[in-house]
Formats: sequence, C-alpha cells, structure tokens
Amino acid sequence: MSSRSRTPRPDVTALARGIRAGERAVLARAITLIESKRADHQQAARELVQELLPLTSKAVRVGITGMPGVGKSTTIDTLGTYLTGKGHRVAVLTVDPSSTRTGGSILGDKTRMPRLANDANAFIRPSPASGTLGGVAAKTRETMLLAEAAGYDVVLVETVGIGQSEITVADMTDFFLVLMLPGAGDELQGIKKGVVEIADLIAVNKADGDNVKRATVAVAEYRAALHILTPRSPNWTPPVMAYSALTGAGIGDLWAQILLHRERLSASGEFADTRRAQQVKWMWAMIEERLVGRVKADPDVKARLPALEKAVAEGRLSPAVAAEEIAQAMGI
Repeated sequence: MSSRSRTPRPDVTALARGIRAGERAVLARAITLIESKRADHQQAARELVQELLPLTSKAVRVGITGMPGVGKSTTIDTLGTYLTGKGHRVAVLTVDPSSTRTGGSILGDKTRMPRLANDANAFIRPSPASGTLGGVAAKTRETMLLAEAAGYDVVLVETVGIGQSEITVADMTDFFLVLMLPGAGDELQGIKKGVVEIADLIAVNKADGDNVKRATVAVAEYRAALHILTPRSPNWTPPVMAYSALTGAGIGDLWAQILLHRERLSASGEFADTRRAQQVKWMWAMIEERLVGRVKADPDVKARLPALEKAVAEGRLSPAVAAEEIAQAMGI
C-alpha cells in the first residue's frame, strides 16, 4: 500500500471550524492544503474555500509594490503594526513566483518584518516557493479568502517580483499602493509607466532627517508626472504623499487615503463592480492554470513537446502550427 493511500483525507469540517475560530495553526495547515499539488488535497481545498465563502470578501485588500531598496518590508511592518494597534487583524501575503528566499517558510519574513512576525493579531505567509506566476497568484487568492474567513480584516499583498506580478496583484486587490524614493529627478527616469497607471496612491518613503526636503520635491515631481496620465478610475485621482516607514510619520495619513478610496468607490458602485469582475477573472485564471496543467501532464504531449519546442525555437515550425499539434494530441 502506498503512503498516499494510507494518508487520511483532510477533515474539511474540522479545518473550517478552526478557521472560523481564528486559530492561526489551523489557518496555516489549510493554506498548506491549498498549496498542495495532490489531487485529493486540491479537491478538499476547493470544498473548504466553498464552505467558508460566506465569511470572505469583507476585508480591505491592499496591493503594495516598489523598486528594490524603497523599504517595502519596513513599510508593511510599520503599517501593519499601526493597524493592529488600531484593533485590526492583518494578514500579509506575498506574490513572488521566482523567489527561493524562504523556501515556503516564514523564517525570511521574521527578519524582514520583525514586529508583525511577533504580533498576535498579524499573520504572514510567503509565496509558495518556485512557482509560476499564475500558480502563485491562484494560491494567493485562495489564501486571501481563508485569511478573511479567519477574521483578518486587512490583507496586504506584497509583490516582490517584477513586471507582470504587479498587474496580477493590482487585479486581486482593492487598492494598489506604489512606493517610491526621494530624489525625484533621478527616480522619474525609472518610473515604469504601466505601474504608475495602475497606482491608486504614490507614496514617497524615507521622508525623514536630511531626506525631508528631497521627499517634498519628489512628491511635486510625481504629481506633475501623474497629470499626463489618465486615472484608471473616474471616481479617484491618485494622490501623492510623503511618509517615513522608519519613524511612522504619515502612516496614518496613508491609511486614511486607502479608506477614503474605498468610501468613494463604494458610493459610486464601482467598488462592488470591480470585486465582481475580479471574481470572474479569477475563475478564468484558474481554468487556464488547470488546462495548462493537463496539457503538460498528458503522456502523448509530453513525448512530443521537446521536439516541438526545438522546432519552434529554431524557426522550422511556427508557434501556431505547434500549438495546433498539441491541441490535436489532446483532442481539443
């Protein structure tokens, strides 16, 4: 008898009960279940999320990005600690498909976010290690729902990777916060237009000590830059502000902007519309992930893939013809 057949099926009812009670250890086990690639675990995870669905979608979901060195970790640590001090329960999730920083453990985050890592009202979960963006994003979405069901009313989703992961995080959150550094003259050259276009707030960090004047100049420069872009929402013009993750100055104002954004979009109906559209987009993302998984697992396709990929890479076969061969092999 295989070890798999001896392993009892996860008790979905017990997991749901523990999550409803806010038990962190049970939540961690449930997330591990969601991240598992075993078919029986995936089935149990789907049942668990479905059972807990009525308890989800009430949290404030904030995506956070920024260039290396901008102080994302310190910002999240300071903002999260500010929020738990106000009575909130905060979950921090990361989207980083390329990272082997933590290997799926929390140890790396204990050093990156020391206060939150030891806060009873905070829960930190790194990305599944070495995943594809689609796979990590799907797991992060499901993890977010479980965290909300466990009573976490603020979910901070950190994008550690670059490029497409920022768009992905913006698509799974209500508010997208882009962190910048002082020294606007230089930094403006490095702004990625696509990221700024999806920002709901640009926050200039390190506005402390000798940097205060530079941060003030940077805020003015970023405001000027935003004027030439069309906001993604007709009901919200992204503000630009300075703050200090180190001293905590401006953190309360930053949170106030997040709440004001939610209030304005809720009043117009845009908030509910966006959440509904996100749900449908998540469904299609998961369909795509499962279809790609089936294609890669199909023995006939696996046998043909190396030759097809080589032919496409060498220009002997067009990608369209190769895709058609794979589709025919799958009977689709």
